[in-house]
Amino acid sequence: MNDWPQGWSENSRGDRYGRGSAGEPESARAMRQVRREPSGPVPGRPAPQYGANVPRQPSAPPYEGGYDPGYDSGYNTGQVYGAPQGGQGGGGYNDGGYDDGGYDGGYRRTPDWGRRVKRTAVTVVTALLVVTVGTYFWADSKLREEVDLSKVIERPEEGDGTNYLIVGSDSREGMSDEDKKRLHTGSADGKRTDSMMILHTGSNGPTLISLPRDSDVEIPSFKGSDSGKFYEGTGRRVKLNAAYAEDGPELLVRTVEYNTGLHIDHYVEIGFAGFANIVDAVGGVEMDIPKAFKDEKSGADFEAGKQTLNGEQALAFVRTRYAFAGSDLDRTKNQQKFLSALANQAATPGTVLNPFRLYPTLSAGLDTLIVSEDTGLFDLASMFWAMKGVTGGEGTSMNMPISGSSGGNLVWDKAKVKQLVEQLNNDERVTVKGN
Repeated sequence: MNDWPQGWSENSRGDRYGRGSAGEPESARAMRQVRREPSGPVPGRPAPQYGANVPRQPSAPPYEGGYDPGYDSGYNTGQVYGAPQGGQGGGGYNDGGYDDGGYDGGYRRTPDWGRRVKRTAVTVVTALLVVTVGTYFWADSKLREEVDLSKVIERPEEGDGTNYLIVGSDSREGMSDEDKKRLHTGSADGKRTDSMMILHTGSNGPTLISLPRDSDVEIPSFKGSDSGKFYEGTGRRVKLNAAYAEDGPELLVRTVEYNTGLHIDHYVEIGFAGFANIVDAVGGVEMDIPKAFKDEKSGADFEAGKQTLNGEQALAFVRTRYAFAGSDLDRTKNQQKFLSALANQAATPGTVLNPFRLYPTLSAGLDTLIVSEDTGLFDLASMFWAMKGVTGGEGTSMNMPISGSSGGNLVWDKAKVKQLVEQLNNDERVTVKGN
């Protein structure tokens, strides 16, 4: 049977396919694949009454290609593809504002870099704060606050600025026999002062004054640090380091204050082992030694010129006294020079900001550092910065003015010492020259 309109056949379409006989579009033909069930009653046939005895009319058979006339794709119904019922598309705009619903519709949200930077900054600052606070409490707990300045009697009035009494002792505490041999310290019992300095800090820069251990001083009346017993002064004169040997740090402070008129605010002491360990922890200290010297007692053996001293060499350098013609005075100058260089090295960013140097340095120093009870980490930091300032030319370093000697003891120049003390108490620029 020919399904084409009259006058046409499959063999006579020619190039007029899809047109009517007069060039008009052909009528729509019936196609099996779009056949539908009638939606209403068929004329001449009564509508079936569905019930228990009347079977439901079957739908049209599915198309061979898999088409199911009962399938409704939703096309042309106003339904947005992928949207839930109600017409709200997942990824479109709705009445409540933009909501991607987990689907970005092919677009990426621009990263909020400002928020990321703020979060990162807050995290870094918080971490640094936690580390800093933790380090402070750790270091503070290691301080050995063993000197009680409240036991010192008849103290002079406090002046302007701050005065530190810095003591290097010959304590061999914690040293093995091998350490004592390597560092040439000997094995003497007890401990004595090997060096003593007053560091004044104030508005006119720091002033570092060495007190020769052979200084001739008077031992005043004092109260025993352990016994609490009162000892009346008899006017006896001794070398300054004898005060420490007789009754420890408290009598040393009492003697320095009595003979100078300066009020000591903080006491700081370090032994041989701690000194050497600090130098090693900071990676050594560079020194420019103007003249070669050798001392068998201290173990010093140095060539002239710039060189980096390790802990063992540094200890030998600051202890040498017999290699110099000026004996104790030349020795104190070397001590000042080295301690200022050590403070300068310890206060560099390479040490402070490097945990692999900072923590060993703190540990090495704090394990053997003995301070007065009112001396904290901030006081020690101020002391180091002031000593660094001396090296940088912001302050003054000198020996206590000497007028001569008596029985092997170095006698202070009373007039110059009086002027020096007045300038320090008034926090004035120091103009007095020392030896």
